[in-house]
Amino acid sequence: MITLVLTVVLIVLVLAAGALVYAIRARNMQIWLGSYLRRRPPPAVDGPVHVMFCFVDHFEPAWGKVDVTTQRQRVDRWCRDYRALASTHRDADGRPPQHTFFYPEEEYLEEHLQKIAALCAEGYGEIEIHLHHDDDTEANFRTTISRFNELLHERHGALPRDPLTGQLRFGFIHGNWSLDNSRADGRWCGINNELILLRELGCYADFTLPSAPSDTQTRMINAIYYATDDPLRPKSHNSGEPVRVGGKASGDLMIVQGPLGLNWRERRFGLIPRIESADVRRNCPPTPARVDAWVRTGIHVEGRPEWIFVKVHTHGTQERDMDTLLGPAAHAMHDHLERHYNDGARHVLHYVTAREVYNIIKAAEAGKSGNPDAWRDFELPPPPHGAG
Repeated sequence: MITLVLTVVLIVLVLAAGALVYAIRARNMQIWLGSYLRRRPPPAVDGPVHVMFCFVDHFEPAWGKVDVTTQRQRVDRWCRDYRALASTHRDADGRPPQHTFFYPEEEYLEEHLQKIAALCAEGYGEIEIHLHHDDDTEANFRTTISRFNELLHERHGALPRDPLTGQLRFGFIHGNWSLDNSRADGRWCGINNELILLRELGCYADFTLPSAPSDTQTRMINAIYYATDDPLRPKSHNSGEPVRVGGKASGDLMIVQGPLGLNWRERRFGLIPRIESADVRRNCPPTPARVDAWVRTGIHVEGRPEWIFVKVHTHGTQERDMDTLLGPAAHAMHDHLERHYNDGARHVLHYVTAREVYNIIKAAEAGKSGNPDAWRDFELPPPPHGAG
């Protein structure tokens, strides 16, 4: 009898191990799992931990190639329901949740941007740049980004000008996760020097990652770092130089990552942990347990562990997810943040846009400390629609 039990247990363990190995390969976890297993907990700090919470959105009204009427309904619902959601929540600075709309160039429609810009002008977020492209060229990429920069700024009051150079500056999320031609099959980009081009065109930071389980996910995780482009090879941002207090900008582009790890609380088949990639939608709602995991990850500028950055993402215009993003689940997420991470003693909560994340990172790098609310506009001012 004992032999039989041991045999059964052994079989179960072998099957579980096989399932885990299969899951690792099927979900491209071998790319980043080593980094995850070697991680160290964030350093202990004296005094409160300031939590910068940033929600970035691959905001695609034409997703699924729908007609203009459907697109209009999606944008109208967001403008109506997000006002209602955000107006009931506040951070330690009295600001409502901030939503950063990364709008795709190839889906531009003036009426959509007018509505989103009006929402942002009321203090609910900012507009940045998203792009889907395939088999692109350097010349076309330059023309596309430059034209969209000017259009967003001149017609919709988006994007700040650098106070030193006058250049328009923007945050970027790459469509299909394929920053710097990082897909193994070479699709959905085509440019190996994309980091250099983005820098030259005014990009202040990339907010694409994490992208797991895609093969575009980098080896370096849960980090804020500078990546140096190799124009002859793809995926140059696979690793880089961490941003640190007292350091200087290096390489070609700052990479701002969101939390990535394993979710052991919600295991597949009761055995295999799910990937926690900071994605928020109906099938992965922002539960209190997930919020806690995001905060525990402790992404920070080296030398400033008391300022942590929680960047989560979504594809906000898909109908199946809107009830989660604009309804009770989102309210519960903000309630949890405000109740457990805003007591003033252990934690202080700050709702921030992508631009403000960059500014606070640069302030930390420059040695600034104290309340990060003071550094929301440290290097780049608000865009015109956010002024006042």
